[in-house]
Amino acid sequence: MHSNLKIVLAAMLVALIATMAMAAPQPNTVQDVAHVNKKHTTTTKKHTTTTKKHTTTTKKHTTTTKKHTTTTKKHTTTTTAHTTTKATTKATTTTAPTATPTSGSGKAGQTGVILSQTDFCIFLPPKFGGDIAANEDRAVAFCTKPNLPGANAQVLPAGFIKSAHFVTNTQKGYVQVTGLFDRTKYGLSAKDGGGQYDMRAPVGALCSGYKSFVQLTEPDTQMYCIRCCQNKADCPVNKSTYGCEKVLGGDYS
Repeated sequence: MHSNLKIVLAAMLVALIATMAMAAPQPNTVQDVAHVNKKHTTTTKKHTTTTKKHTTTTKKHTTTTKKHTTTTKKHTTTTTAHTTTKATTKATTTTAPTATPTSGSGKAGQTGVILSQTDFCIFLPPKFGGDIAANEDRAVAFCTKPNLPGANAQVLPAGFIKSAHFVTNTQKGYVQVTGLFDRTKYGLSAKDGGGQYDMRAPVGALCSGYKSFVQLTEPDTQMYCIRCCQNKADCPVNKSTYGCEKVLGGDYS
């Protein structure tokens, strides 16, 4: 009985499979298989590289060179020529090394000389700081340089003569020097009104090569003047209170 049942079930299963197979749609002989190729679009991003243009600005430095102009002043020296007198206005510079007279220097000689604007002598008190008028009988000669020909004198203190103007009058036969001095170099007083030295005072005083001389020295104004003459009339000795400018004239710059 069981075997028959198995046979029946097997027959039913075969029939069911057959039915199902007949009911299923038959495939087409030619099956079109469409393959769709997806179009892959590759988008390449365009990278734009922007290069910034750097502008370098070079500042132009202008160097201005100032032109320096050196102006040289032209000094004109005027020589005043008179019919009988030759004059120059060059200041004397004393360079001779000397021993400056002091209060104990004493008398060294009474003979002066005038040779040029740089080589000449004047008379001063024998002692440093002496009064001019009080030493009219004791004054001694002092020269711009040692051992000047014809002189018997000491040497002026360095810096005593500040200016010297030499004049010679060949017709009348005299020479003179006028100018300024520094009273402090010999201790002279600013209150000293000065005085006159000549052949009579100090006694025995001489100007080498000439018959007469006259000198005025004014510490208060720091002016001096000396003239050596062949004719006594050209060396006035009777105007001692008049001062250099009125007695002998000359240049005191």
